[in-house]
Amino acid sequence: MYINRLTPDITVLADQLEAPGLGHVPVNAFVLHAAEPVVVDTGLSLPDRDFLESLGTVLNPADVRWIWLTHPDRDHTGGLFQLLDAAPRARVVTTYLGMGIMSTERPLPMDRVHLLNPGQYLDVGDRRLTAFRPPLFDNPATTAFYDESTRACFSSDCFGGPMPTAELATCDDVGNLGAEELRAAQLLWATVDSPWVHNVDRDRYLETVAPLRDMDPELILSTHLPPVRGRTADCLDMLAAAPQAAAFVGPDQAALEEMLRGFEPGPAA
Repeated sequence: MYINRLTPDITVLADQLEAPGLGHVPVNAFVLHAAEPVVVDTGLSLPDRDFLESLGTVLNPADVRWIWLTHPDRDHTGGLFQLLDAAPRARVVTTYLGMGIMSTERPLPMDRVHLLNPGQYLDVGDRRLTAFRPPLFDNPATTAFYDESTRACFSSDCFGGPMPTAELATCDDVGNLGAEELRAAQLLWATVDSPWVHNVDRDRYLETVAPLRDMDPELILSTHLPPVRGRTADCLDMLAAAPQAAAFVGPDQAALEEMLRGFEPGPAA
């Protein structure tokens, strides 16, 4: 993982996965250095990624008070139980549905859970974090939040976009990518991650974008995009265009076999 300190209050734990045919998908977790420190998501569920070790370069895991789980997909929960063991005072911020989804694989300890619905807020000592459901999401338990102190919107999967290289996927500013390339990547992600967007009533969908315009965040921090500074208007215009974007059609079996033919053969057993 790459450690990107964006502001005195925010650190990004940046990772990525290569997705053939799409590019390099950023997979970010975050640390909000509040009076009661908050970890936002816990990285990939892969054996070669030590989330806790990376987190330990930023702060003592024992000091973590809150683990905000934006939703319980595997790319958000990789280090969750290790962190719960290392942070005995920490509680997991999730929804009733999120807690239920987790219970199908490994239940959360009930005394370590703090249930929070969109529209409610979490007091972390020196600030309040206001929960909301972002316009685009791939899991019904998704809960993003806004921090007025930093004017940062922690948006979960919303606003994501695959990057052309691993270096761009883990960089500290999406401004390293051109505006048109960024828009294309975000619209692609919108149709991959939230394919239902093609079926919505557009006026009702735009009503879900309006609160973000009112929020007007200075920073947009998506799990699947490098940090966005000062380009909120462009990102919101992208959201408004998502229902009209071309639908994503993934590779079929013939395309998979073609890809496999291009791979280098592995070592003999």
